[in-house]
Amino acid sequence: MPDMARFIAFDVETPNHNNDRISALGVTVVEGGRITRSFATLVNPKCRFEPFHMALTGITPDRVADSPTFPQLWRQIAPLMGSGVLVAHNAPFDLAVLGRCLGAAGIRWRQRVPYLCTCRMSRRLLPALPNHKLDTLCRHLGIALEHHRADSDSRACAEILLYHLRAGAQLAPFLRTYDLT
Repeated sequence: MPDMARFIAFDVETPNHNNDRISALGVTVVEGGRITRSFATLVNPKCRFEPFHMALTGITPDRVADSPTFPQLWRQIAPLMGSGVLVAHNAPFDLAVLGRCLGAAGIRWRQRVPYLCTCRMSRRLLPALPNHKLDTLCRHLGIALEHHRADSDSRACAEILLYHLRAGAQLAPFLRTYDLT
């Protein structure tokens, strides 16, 4: 079992429906029961943007023109991303996008990564809610959220994880392994 003392909550925004490129990344680190670090950046995906995604995220080609590409960004954040259990809300989506980005860039990182999904956790631990979307959970728990902003979404995910930890949730039943290939 991986070390469950450090969690890397992350969120990606995508420029189009292919979900194989990132236009923004937010990372929030949880250690010792508190948030210790946050990181966010726009990413130049070097691909077309779709109107739906631009309206949803507010990210346009002009906004990312001077931002790092995924390979440039990955060189900086790989140590951080590998330093704990990955956590995301609807984690299979974010992990799939990450895996596709790594593959498209020809980056060999890890074949498998341990992860927790705060959506899955919340379905089981807060079953009375009408749904377990990120904005619904944030309203219920009183967590600030600027939805579809990678920095805010990753922080909200970290706050949801902390809520469950403080409520006494055992994480082992929720721990999964994702194959990035």
